[in-house]
Amino acid sequence: MKLVSTRGGGATPPVPFAEALFRGLAPDGGLYLPDGFPPIPRKLLERLPGGSFADTGVVLARHLLEGVLPPERIEAVVRDALDFPVPLIPLEDGIHLAELFHGPTLAFKDVGARFMARMSAALRPDDAPRVTILVATSGDTGGAVADAFHGVPGTRVVVLFPRGRVSPRQEAQFTTLGGNVTAVEVEGAFDDCQRLVKEAFADPELRRRANLSSANSINIGRLVPQIFYYAHAWAAHPAHPEPLTVSVPSGNFGNLTAGLMGWKMGIPVRHFVAATNVNDVVPAYLATGSFAPRPSVATLSNAMDVGDPSNFERMRHLFRDDADAMRGMVTGSAWSDEDTTACIADAWRDHGVLLDPHTAVGVLGMRARRSVDPRTPGVVLATAHPAKFAETVEPLIGAEIPLPPALSRRLDARRLVETIPSRLDSLRPIIL
Repeated sequence: MKLVSTRGGGATPPVPFAEALFRGLAPDGGLYLPDGFPPIPRKLLERLPGGSFADTGVVLARHLLEGVLPPERIEAVVRDALDFPVPLIPLEDGIHLAELFHGPTLAFKDVGARFMARMSAALRPDDAPRVTILVATSGDTGGAVADAFHGVPGTRVVVLFPRGRVSPRQEAQFTTLGGNVTAVEVEGAFDDCQRLVKEAFADPELRRRANLSSANSINIGRLVPQIFYYAHAWAAHPAHPEPLTVSVPSGNFGNLTAGLMGWKMGIPVRHFVAATNVNDVVPAYLATGSFAPRPSVATLSNAMDVGDPSNFERMRHLFRDDADAMRGMVTGSAWSDEDTTACIADAWRDHGVLLDPHTAVGVLGMRARRSVDPRTPGVVLATAHPAKFAETVEPLIGAEIPLPPALSRRLDARRLVETIPSRLDSLRPIIL
């Protein structure tokens, strides 16, 4: 797999996967995407039913990353990173949930972060200088990346998060680790954190001195393994081998972009739902053809509070900036906090299923899509464990959610945080 920049226009030569992984952003400020999409042979897809999530990952990683590492090394990376299940459970007629939150930080982002950390370690020469992973989080990314890289030799992680906009339980997962993880509270919104990351990467001296790399979904190393669970959901679905409609709770749109990459490679998906909260700049684009980023609004589904999603640049590139072509494959669907809480309550009341606020938005998007296309089997990506949002979910269900041990341990630990205004000159000395 060779990677090209979304802004290269054919002028920037393709780079190997390892170079794109360690760079994060392309030199021209663009995001890396495959230079063509290697079709997944049907015989490989036919091997997936009945296998574990890690089995699916091994089959696809060996195909997509052929030549990056020897096949046995690729398998070792995948099995070490993806050592947790992704069960497919029924919610209601025609809708299943793909539970992506059974990793160590109880969020789907464990998939991309753990794979990236282990692949980076496998590809980095022993004498390479220390790398600084700079990451912005609106919720779950910080915990997943910090956990994945915590204690990894030759690596430091700096996590930026917006003050007062991350749930206490999410925050505990990356502010209590210490060691090679530094948590930085930014006075602003997630978009300010994301802007600081981009400004840091755009500063040649800072990038060189700190040997900066990214672990947000701007990094292709996060997106490649997320392709695996789209294939796994298709292989595990009772309607197999029918193509699926997949509803994706969306904030920075890396998750949906990974699904689109998988679709282009041949994973049987009929349609995607871009399910958002009121930060609906992508659904608005799909409705009007005009992309108008704006400041984000705080909601209960805080990890999706993004007003200028980075990965939309990849989505536009995939569809050659053709809004009609994107509409043919992606439907936008935006929901309020009131809609979200009602969905959590009725899923528990009617089906005995617990949803976190982000997954609830995905369920709402799928229900809306099924009103138009009721016959296509639907899968909602369940992105986080409801216990991470107990302050929202417990009052709605009238019960206490048992606290998973992985989360309980972090809540009891001391919080280690530096607070800065949203200016690069305040962040620079922390990075250095």
